[in-house]
Amino acid sequence: MEAVTHWINDTVDFYKWSLTISDKRVETWPLMSSPWPTLAISQLYLIFLWAGPRYMQHREPFQLRKTLIFYNFSMVLLNFYICKELFLGSRAAGYSYLCQPVNYSDDVNELRIASALWWYYISKGVEYLDTVFFILRKKINQVSFLHVYHHCTMFILWWIGIKWVPGGQSFFGAGVNSGIHVLMYLYYGLAAFGPSIQKYLWWKKYLTIIQMIQFHVTIGHAAYSLYTGCPFPSWMQWALICYAVTFIILFGHFYYQTYLRKPRHTTTKAAKTVTNGVSAATNGVGKTLDESLEENGKKHKKGRAKRD
Repeated sequence: MEAVTHWINDTVDFYKWSLTISDKRVETWPLMSSPWPTLAISQLYLIFLWAGPRYMQHREPFQLRKTLIFYNFSMVLLNFYICKELFLGSRAAGYSYLCQPVNYSDDVNELRIASALWWYYISKGVEYLDTVFFILRKKINQVSFLHVYHHCTMFILWWIGIKWVPGGQSFFGAGVNSGIHVLMYLYYGLAAFGPSIQKYLWWKKYLTIIQMIQFHVTIGHAAYSLYTGCPFPSWMQWALICYAVTFIILFGHFYYQTYLRKPRHTTTKAAKTVTNGVSAATNGVGKTLDESLEENGKKHKKGRAKRD
């Protein structure tokens, strides 16, 4: 017990020390004064993961077609705004795409970039709704380990990013990822219109490939900065590399299961469902694309779906 108490005290002392080197510009911004709101929202998300399926177990699935159309296209606009602001702000500030330290000044362009990164962090909290919609529509098979892992870690880790490094090279990964999210949410927004549009959405496989390329670019970009001694916090670079490696492993497994592995031929419908139903859906750095085309638009075949 004494060892645990000692560890807790050391952790608290380390956190208090770390606050002395955090970015003072963002202290008064919403959700940034303390990690507890972010952790509380994430905890509620995990509770819903447990309680939601139990609540829906004996209820008809919601269709949520109009809600999904509005949500997905709203996320298209939000991510486009973030990508635009990061690109224009970094250009105006004369940022380097190879090595860019954090500038903690109140320069208008630096504040513009910090604000866009804060919105990027907020978008990761909004993406918790991806899971809520899956569960309310009884698409429980889409709530995979990758899905939950991505959503929880992105929201929490980017709170850390905004608290200490809301600028510099942080703009690069966030800019690339928000650009991919524009395409991804556009796909799901169009798919929500139903079969008349879904038949034209042939490009989901290529979005998955782009996502995987993104992780390799992130590793290369961070590794180059470490190799050249770029004066950007090394801990952030190592964290990005380790984080991207986990996604390469998880997405690599998903891609193999979805596009490369030949399904087994079985005589039972249940076995076929297991073979072809592998999914790692995650509506973000990875909202993966293994969902069936009707995922965002069609009604359930069984029962009568509830409307918005």
